[in-house]
Amino acid sequence: MMTKMSQPDRVPWFLWCAVLAVTSAMIGVHWDISWHRSIGRDTFWTPPHLAIYLCGVLGGIASGYLILTTTFGARSKDESVRVFGFRGPLGAFVCAWGGIAMLASAPFDDWWHNAYGLDVKIISPPHTLLSLGIFSVMFGSLLLVLGYLNRAEGPLKRLLAHLFLYLGGLIVVLMTVFLMERTDRSDMHAGDFYLVLSIALPMMLVGIGRAADRPWATTQMAVIYTVVQLGLLWILPLFPAVPKLGPVYYPVTHLVPPPFPLLLLPSAVALDLVRARARDWSPWRESLISGVLFLAILIAVQWPFANFLQSPAARNWLFGTKYFDYNTRPFWHNIRYVFAEFETRAQFWRAMGTAPVAAIVTSRLGITWGNWMRQIRR
Repeated sequence: MMTKMSQPDRVPWFLWCAVLAVTSAMIGVHWDISWHRSIGRDTFWTPPHLAIYLCGVLGGIASGYLILTTTFGARSKDESVRVFGFRGPLGAFVCAWGGIAMLASAPFDDWWHNAYGLDVKIISPPHTLLSLGIFSVMFGSLLLVLGYLNRAEGPLKRLLAHLFLYLGGLIVVLMTVFLMERTDRSDMHAGDFYLVLSIALPMMLVGIGRAADRPWATTQMAVIYTVVQLGLLWILPLFPAVPKLGPVYYPVTHLVPPPFPLLLLPSAVALDLVRARARDWSPWRESLISGVLFLAILIAVQWPFANFLQSPAARNWLFGTKYFDYNTRPFWHNIRYVFAEFETRAQFWRAMGTAPVAAIVTSRLGITWGNWMRQIRR
């Protein structure tokens, strides 16, 4: 016979610790990218690096406490899973692995730069390990909050749902970081731009929104993504910075921020409306309508907005198209405010024809993932 799981009466400190860890990582990652775009590769002990690795430390503290107190202490084992003889919430084990991977990558990364130089490829073995660690801490924290969310009731459940969707919004931020090289302003009239977004985003938006099981959950995630990106766009340029590496092709006097956020909010609203009406629909019907609407609305708003971003009206602090890296070449598309022409007409239509299929399939995966997450209790 199963023992009834306990229901917490407040948000435990280790959940706040996990949420702070993810926040620190997202600020640190964007700050570090801005540092490289403005100053160049620097020493290992830069403030952005410290903010990133603080994520591993905080994630390790939260998950380590939970695992040790569940395995050896008085914490209920009914709210745990067993891994290698230890017991703890599923999210704690995922988060712990991520924290270990992040901290292990630190000396590896320092050695790598000392051995091969400071200005080497972004996708290096230590950076790959670090990225996997960050994603594991984020996903583990999401599962950790989810376990408490699925057991909670009343006002606490609402608060935990907000924390869960906040983490979901930061995961969307992380996904767009991975896509930065494929979603430049100059790529927004390319079929590949919409195909990449259709592959990467619907699963996260549909799955996490479904797991939260609250009205306007996906919209809240899109708002969080937008607010975070706008905050970084408007705050980072307030800090002075000059390049330390050469050659310098473009004069930089301040930190270069990330671009204006993608217009995901209208598509997110549509996904919420579909989910509210799809209670009795089959999963494939819901995913078909969700995927097609996500892509159609994204094209309808992002395509004309891209024209605006290329215009002189967007070359200001508000929309941020006046900012460029110190190594921006004068012949690059973005500094000339023109769209890239790397696709043939056939390649464009092939990508645009594949994009709705990708959006439908990833929406279907999101429905399956969201249903699974609704069952998480430990």
